[in-house]
Amino acid sequence: MLTSLILTFGYAGIFIAVFAESGFFLGFFLPGDSLLFTLGLLATVGQLNIFALVSIAVVAAILGDSFGYWTGAYFGRYILERHSGRFLKREYLEDTERFFAKYGRMSIFLARFVPIVRTFTPIFAGIGEMPYGIFLIYNIIGGTLWAAGLLLISYFLGRIPFVQTYASGIILAIVIVSILPVISSLARSYLKKRKGII
Repeated sequence: MLTSLILTFGYAGIFIAVFAESGFFLGFFLPGDSLLFTLGLLATVGQLNIFALVSIAVVAAILGDSFGYWTGAYFGRYILERHSGRFLKREYLEDTERFFAKYGRMSIFLARFVPIVRTFTPIFAGIGEMPYGIFLIYNIIGGTLWAAGLLLISYFLGRIPFVQTYASGIILAIVIVSILPVISSLARSYLKKRKGII
């Protein structure tokens, strides 16, 4: 299904998906890691161009984070207060706050490799008024390593016969791993409500 969606919407759809997952506050549900891995495999078999993919994904990731930063700087508190609990689980925001507090500036780089946190960290950086020049440096480094790294790893892994044979299963496993934080957060929320009822 993911493969057919990618081929249907093409490079423009890829740009939008990576951009939204990187910094649009409702883009946290998009399959960032599994999307990039799938794109790399499709490039291996010649259905997409790896050089175009790397360029588009890196630019989209950097611009998406920058969009998240400025959204946080101008509208962040309003968005979080208005939509927390309706569209956004409070647990996602609390996890991001803790992550940002623990790692500080490095969180901009490290968050690239953590689903959900990846989406909200640039927003919190904007809310916290991190100097944009510093933010941009970590954003460029993290966005480049995350997007280009996953694409190139999957591109070269796709040349291995075992990976080619079990590509669908591997992609499914990555999707499951990507949504585990969401499932974990929902489970914690459910258990808290159950305890409150009891």
